[in-house]
Amino acid sequence: MLILADVLEALTNTRLEGASLNISEASVDSRQVLPASMFVALPDEQVDQHASVDQAFKNGAQLAVIQKDISSKYPVVDIRSGKLPESFVLPQQPFCLWVEDSLISLQKIAHYWRRKLDIRVIAITGSVGKSTTKELATEVLEQRYRTLKSPGKVNNKVGLPLSLLRLGAGYQRAVLEMSYTDPGEITFLCDLALPQVGVITNIGSWHAERAGSQEEIAKGKAELVQALPPAPEGIAVLNYDDPWVRQMASMTKASVIYYGLDPKADLWADQIESQGLEGIFFRMHYRNEVLHMHVPLIGRYSVHTALRAAAVGLVEGLSWAEIVYGLQASHTQLRMVAIHTQNGALILDDTYNASPESTLAALNLLSEMDGRKVAVLGDMLELGQYEQIGHEMVGFRAAEVCDLLIVVGERAAMIAIAAHQTGFPQESIQIFQTVLGSIPYLQAHLTEGDVVLIKGSRGLRMDRIVSALEVAE
Repeated sequence: MLILADVLEALTNTRLEGASLNISEASVDSRQVLPASMFVALPDEQVDQHASVDQAFKNGAQLAVIQKDISSKYPVVDIRSGKLPESFVLPQQPFCLWVEDSLISLQKIAHYWRRKLDIRVIAITGSVGKSTTKELATEVLEQRYRTLKSPGKVNNKVGLPLSLLRLGAGYQRAVLEMSYTDPGEITFLCDLALPQVGVITNIGSWHAERAGSQEEIAKGKAELVQALPPAPEGIAVLNYDDPWVRQMASMTKASVIYYGLDPKADLWADQIESQGLEGIFFRMHYRNEVLHMHVPLIGRYSVHTALRAAAVGLVEGLSWAEIVYGLQASHTQLRMVAIHTQNGALILDDTYNASPESTLAALNLLSEMDGRKVAVLGDMLELGQYEQIGHEMVGFRAAEVCDLLIVVGERAAMIAIAAHQTGFPQESIQIFQTVLGSIPYLQAHLTEGDVVLIKGSRGLRMDRIVSALEVAE
């Protein structure tokens, strides 16, 4: 477990004997502070956590890292120079460490701590499917190893250091998401986490507003495989079905294992059969072995998730029995949640976020369901130059799948236009400017037997539609 002496050494290059205070974890939100933790006050543009230091101590924090002079009744040790004060005497806990930059200090501590741990790290990045892959790969690895996973969407320059500081000597594996928004970000995260295994899910158009093009996004994601150690220690797990990902094999010194639906991949699947909410059946091939699988994941597109998790198990030395049990006994919950409305319709709640790739996958699942198929689709944000074509692609597919199409938002109107251009009847399309405006229509027109996909970018808060429609407990 991380102790105070480690924190001080990471920040001042001086190890203070006797600073044996255990630190359970780190937090940047005073409301989530746990006993014996370290609170890192970040000067957020919206909520400056320096105002919450005293509250963090009341909630059980033993140490706070600050970058501002705050009025507090608790002791403050000034280490902005990068050194401990002369004749330093350890104050009684709790106390504050005053640093030049609290975020950089958090990253320094995580950088230091990772290098003290003998642990294998599996890093996952990609446009779609990172979180579900993380969850399922962890389920597989836990059949043999004590495994830490990054919680939720904790995957950036703030979140990843927090995950690393949760690691202790008892862990044998860590599965971490890595986000990409700007060039160099994944390189930086890899320098913190030192992954030996890198998994790439796919390259989509999401975040093109910042990155500029799919080519730039692919370059950013490829930073993961470029940071891996050479073979045999380093292993890249690559999606053979995605040309952008497949070519990353030439960018790494690590060994490569391909997965996909193409028999040219090392690990591949065929005979895929979706049973809707009952899961998916498929055959999995690896070398001369063939396994018949039933995995409790929703939709044909989830086969890639299962293949990624199986590949992680293989490269980490698990037996097929362990891998299959981890996949089949999985408690992994996809972001898409099935719930019922008061009038008996089935809602597929996929409101967490949306990109063209994930929306097309969700529409493919809708196509596999029985009943009248209704899609409620909102704006997809941050698509940059792909904004029009991304919405049009979704509209073309929606026309093939849906009986009723409802779009919400200014950009989503492009989905409706594209669907109508393919011959989808205008009377089966409803366009709303706001989320709240769509709710009365849905309440009046959904009936028993309808299957309703609800999906849009997080900024639209389309979860409000689900809350208005679901059966009250």
